[in-house]
Amino acid sequence: MTRYLILGNGAAGATAAEEIRQCDAHGQITMVSAERHPMYSRPGLAYVIIDEIPEHQVIARTPEWYAHQHVQVEHGAAAKVEPALHRVRLVDGHSLPYDRLLIATGARAVPLPYPGANLDGVVYLDTLDGTKELLRKAKRAKRAAVGGGGITALEMTEGLAHHKLDTHYFVRKDALWSAVFNKTESELLAERMTGHGVKIHYNTEVAEVIGDKRGRVKGVKLTRGEFFPCDLVGAGIGVKPQLDCVRDTSIKVDRGILVNEYLEASEPDVYAAGDCAQIWDRWTKKHTLDVLWPTAIAAGHAAGINMAGGREAYLKGTPFNACLLFGLHITAIGQLGGTRDETEPEIFQHVSRGSSEIFATRPHAYSSAWSQDGVNTVRLVLSGDRLAGALVVGEQSLADPLRDLIEKQVDVRPLRPHLQEGGPAMAHAVMDYWKQTQGQGAVSQPVPEAR
Repeated sequence: MTRYLILGNGAAGATAAEEIRQCDAHGQITMVSAERHPMYSRPGLAYVIIDEIPEHQVIARTPEWYAHQHVQVEHGAAAKVEPALHRVRLVDGHSLPYDRLLIATGARAVPLPYPGANLDGVVYLDTLDGTKELLRKAKRAKRAAVGGGGITALEMTEGLAHHKLDTHYFVRKDALWSAVFNKTESELLAERMTGHGVKIHYNTEVAEVIGDKRGRVKGVKLTRGEFFPCDLVGAGIGVKPQLDCVRDTSIKVDRGILVNEYLEASEPDVYAAGDCAQIWDRWTKKHTLDVLWPTAIAAGHAAGINMAGGREAYLKGTPFNACLLFGLHITAIGQLGGTRDETEPEIFQHVSRGSSEIFATRPHAYSSAWSQDGVNTVRLVLSGDRLAGALVVGEQSLADPLRDLIEKQVDVRPLRPHLQEGGPAMAHAVMDYWKQTQGQGAVSQPVPEAR
């Protein structure tokens, strides 16, 4: 009987357990879970804090599911993987043996890197328990400051504003979500945020969280020296893979656990999937981290099959993220560039034609088409004659067709005149072209070993 050990009870771990059980009816599956809850949807937490869904609705697996799959859950955390001994030591001191090991420990919010980070009133939108704490503290708070440039910080800001706090959003740059948005897209979101009562502070960073004599937040000190009074601080500055259990082991690690196309790590019988794994990305042509929910599920599927004796290569799909921020539907697909800074390619050609902008950047041979119709915008990023990415804001009928065209790497040369025209004509042309080209196959890419 094969002993399968899974570290992590998230999307990758639970999916892998399901696949293992389908392939091996008699194997012993043990899952180590750092949280007491069954598997739940972390993306769903953003909708809990704005009262779109009740808390119980984020639970993705019931206790009965674990029993039905014959998955034994050990509550605790892994201290160290010992590949030579085929065992994992837990923080409580006892060890678990394995024949096949999946590391799916995920990622956690990065703690604030300045003094006062542990004060009562610093909150995160990261775990179910953390979200409950955020909601409890929001009930008695009056003024909140949120820092961070990505989606989590924005979701937390919306949640706090929803609960009628005087909510202030601090952004380090002069535009919102600059890793994804261009200037116009940023302004659209800013208009929605201010309409919900949020005060946006551009070019503003926190240097320290200040507490009172009881250890509670009473404000923040900004890098320019000012004191900003508040009683709640939302931290959304990023996430970091949980890799403590593989530190100082023979398992190869970069920013995450390096794996090949079969999700195998550098040691025999060890696999990694989800937010802690660094997987070959055919889009960027390098090993990358990916903290997206659909990716974790897809990787868990492949890992489970391979752990049970299969040989299924994991080919990372098109990066895809859909969200709802301040009532604005946003879908980001593939490769995108937001507001330019010194690290981004220089724009050397810029042609404006009506509501569409065509530009090329270096060092990559990317060109882009962008159109706007009120609050609805579509931005397409092209690499040669193929779509490399798209951002759809507002009306979403093009989201699935664009994802399909990008995933299948369909030749879009016939669309170029319509891309230059922009506006509604561009949207109609993209939809018609997608309907005509359905069924075209994807362009395969070589996937190198990570070992």
